[in-house]
Amino acid sequence: MMLEGKHAIVTGGGTGIGLAIARGLVAEGAAVTITGRRLEVLEAVAEPGMHPMVMDVTDEDKVRDTTAAAVAARGPVQICVANAGIAEGRKLHKTSTEMWRKIMATNLDGAFFTIRESLNSMLETDWGRVIAISSIAGLRGAPGAGAYAASKHGVIGMIRSLSEDFMAQPYTFNSICPGYVDTPIVARNTDAISQRAGVSEDEARGMMVDQNRHKRLIAPEEVAAAVLWLCNPLTQSVNGSEIPIAGGQI
Repeated sequence: MMLEGKHAIVTGGGTGIGLAIARGLVAEGAAVTITGRRLEVLEAVAEPGMHPMVMDVTDEDKVRDTTAAAVAARGPVQICVANAGIAEGRKLHKTSTEMWRKIMATNLDGAFFTIRESLNSMLETDWGRVIAISSIAGLRGAPGAGAYAASKHGVIGMIRSLSEDFMAQPYTFNSICPGYVDTPIVARNTDAISQRAGVSEDEARGMMVDQNRHKRLIAPEEVAAAVLWLCNPLTQSVNGSEIPIAGGQI
């Protein structure tokens, strides 16, 4: 129960990576606010210790108000996991302005709003962890996903800067950069790639699997384990870092 008495917020906490992270934090004793756009999804998966709240990370006012309500109910946010995101691919020269702004609004603006509002209460405490779920695309780019890669690079830059802003204080800021994870996003992308590339769904899925160095999809629990490691009191010196989870060197 390493995190007993701590309040965590996990955006996109109703499915995939976010849900695995929430479960891991609850298992260590944290009270976890899970957020997403659909209450029914959050309520269907919520376990004891999880507290569902509707929040669209692209809505600045909603992020501010929901975070404040969570703090009022469960105390200062001491663990902020900015996980909510979308993954849509298109070659950059074929990317519409609408698509570009949609991806930036969710992946970059959403992370910014979430972290900023969580910090308002975290900085009143003597300990805190901010963890952003970026991507290996944020480290090396990705073919056919320029907007997505740009958004994830932006997240890493923001986290690095925050670590400098609060250097030598009891808060750390790190990014986790997974490869392809076995989540509903992969299922949706399988269909999209299949149609766009004119290949079978098995071939489309194989194209994603092959991007991971160990040639398998990553389990959401592997990402959750990295989050829990960063929340360990003994990782105070891990700050401003990117942790790739991709089955090998990038």
